[in-house]
Amino acid sequence: MTLVAPLAASATADVLLDLFIVLLAAKIGDEIFKRIGQPAIVGEILAGLIVGPSVLGIVELGETLEVFAELGVVFLLFWVGLETRLSDLLKVGPVSGAAGVLGVIVPFVGGIGLGLALGKDTSTAVFLGAALVATSVGITSAVLLEMGAMDRTESRVILGAAIVDDILALVLVGVATGIAEDGGFDPLGAVVVLLAAVAFLLFFGLGGTKVLARWPGLLTAPRFSESPLLPAVIICLGLAAFAAEIGLAAIIGAFLAGMTIAETKDEHAIEEEVAPLYAFFPPFFFAVIGIQVDLSAFTDLGTDALLIGVTVLAVLTKFAGAWLGARPLGSRSAAFVGVGMVPRGEVGIIVASIGLAVGAFDEELFAVIVGMSILTTLVVPPMLRRLAAAPQPG
Repeated sequence: MTLVAPLAASATADVLLDLFIVLLAAKIGDEIFKRIGQPAIVGEILAGLIVGPSVLGIVELGETLEVFAELGVVFLLFWVGLETRLSDLLKVGPVSGAAGVLGVIVPFVGGIGLGLALGKDTSTAVFLGAALVATSVGITSAVLLEMGAMDRTESRVILGAAIVDDILALVLVGVATGIAEDGGFDPLGAVVVLLAAVAFLLFFGLGGTKVLARWPGLLTAPRFSESPLLPAVIICLGLAAFAAEIGLAAIIGAFLAGMTIAETKDEHAIEEEVAPLYAFFPPFFFAVIGIQVDLSAFTDLGTDALLIGVTVLAVLTKFAGAWLGARPLGSRSAAFVGVGMVPRGEVGIIVASIGLAVGAFDEELFAVIVGMSILTTLVVPPMLRRLAAAPQPG
């Protein structure tokens, strides 16, 4: 009994120290990169890499850091939702849909083709295609927010396309998992997942926004609510959890929550209330991406060559598909959308982890997909900044 309290106190101290180191490192990286005129999130990712196991080994990825990282991306997308009106999103619906669908089909086919060309079996090839599909909207959203570009038409197209992308990626990962585990997949199950995702989006995206647009005082109606912050966070976490329960990414629920609560902005200064959460949690998300990098996996030249090939394929296929879908906006705007859809980030890492767990990926291919996810995350912010600096089409 006497040992329990000291052991618990030691564990708590270790967790707090890890959180302190990661947050401090991320903010130092943020500060340095802002001073040299580069995207802050790149500095935060590299800071995570430096304090992580691959370089200094000060911090190991544990459950608490993973939870903080997940909260980081949830509150990031919640903030993005607050910056987005449903009416603006609906205006670009057809273009977003086309960019999202083509941005899935082209990388998926390209990944399968590469897998088969490398002599991999069908399940590995399909999983490779699935790993190239999903966009990390968290990465692109952070860059757009940093640049103050969320009001651009192209930004709204990217957000809409990312939602379509996430739903289709969910179905394809399910298909790939079924093939890897059972040698086939359940078409009915895939249809059920797709319909559940669409129903979720329609019910909360359309219904929720109409309810709060009509009764914005609901956020301050509860007696425990001295400000709209607590009800807003409850809605955010609730929709994020519900989205995760039905198989969607939690960030889609968080985004819908933000978009719903955005309808009350004329009555509540909700963005001022949420700003501290946005400042505190997202740095953990970006730093953890860096912590997950294992540089020792890339000491083999063959692995490095495969990494370069997969990364080039990932960039070109996603850009080409999204560019084709966004082509009605004009070439320059379509290029902005195409680049914005390129990052795989944490989404690619999650798919790689599933592939490794079901035996579709070996350690080398797993490392390559993780490396590709990191590289696509790092190369996009400077490209987006350069495109955003160009004159906006009238």
